[in-house]
Amino acid sequence: MSARNWGLLLLLALLWGSSFFFYKVLVAALPPVTVVLGRLALAAIAMHLWLLAQGQSMPMSGKHWLRFLVLGLLNCSLPFVLIAWAELRISSGLASILNATTPIFMVAVAHWGTDDDKLSAGKAIGIALGLLGVIVLVGPGALSGGGAFWAELAVIAASCSYGFGGVYSRRFRDMSPLQAATGQMTGATTLLIPLSLLIDRPWTLAMPHLNVWAAWLAIALVNTALAYVLYYRIVANVGATYVSLVTLLIPPIALLLGAAFLDESVSLQALAGMAIIALGLAAIDGRLFRLRSVRSGPRSG
Repeated sequence: MSARNWGLLLLLALLWGSSFFFYKVLVAALPPVTVVLGRLALAAIAMHLWLLAQGQSMPMSGKHWLRFLVLGLLNCSLPFVLIAWAELRISSGLASILNATTPIFMVAVAHWGTDDDKLSAGKAIGIALGLLGVIVLVGPGALSGGGAFWAELAVIAASCSYGFGGVYSRRFRDMSPLQAATGQMTGATTLLIPLSLLIDRPWTLAMPHLNVWAAWLAIALVNTALAYVLYYRIVANVGATYVSLVTLLIPPIALLLGAAFLDESVSLQALAGMAIIALGLAAIDGRLFRLRSVRSGPRSG
């Protein structure tokens, strides 16, 4: 991966990492399915307007829209609802940590479901190092859950769905990142409208306060619309497996943001975890092994 692609990946981690915080604000005031429907619907509207402003149009064939429904289910509707529901029972930090299992599923699905993205020793070592780093970073007690087993399992199931969605998104390389992201948001919104009407009956809910609307707009426009355009751009550049590394970057980014803006301390344990994650990213990217090869290469004299 080039320095530019690493920069885009870091920006995506910042955008998606803060979405866990916004979920925590929203599910305290609204039921999970309606929270996710609002996120997706607002994002879809914004992206269609953005598409028109760019002079682009969406493909209109039934084949394309069937694929958008599948992608919306795997990459948005199902995992978003599972994570929002889980955050009623576990912290946003724990949700982001459990979401770091996404690369495991992504690599496995890519290995069995593609011809050109097979599991290599470097990827396997990198994923293992990355997950080990997350475990070290948060400590052994982070996953105890205190009776929140099903919520933790829901986030892991969401990560599995992301794994399938990431590989399925390779089918959209024949269109622009903005078109693919807009189709995905529209498909996901379509799937959630009847579910919200049936389960949450949103017309019976109290009008949300201003801070809830602000969180809804932020998670829809910044953490969803902008983030998914960025996501598809990275997929087009480097493939789905590398994009899944974003979930390993989210926990250390949350830690650093907490230290910078909330005066939270950074322990040696946390620094060790981030160092191991960095090694994992280098192994998956191949830089770690190239560096070793250079250092152990033939010497003159």
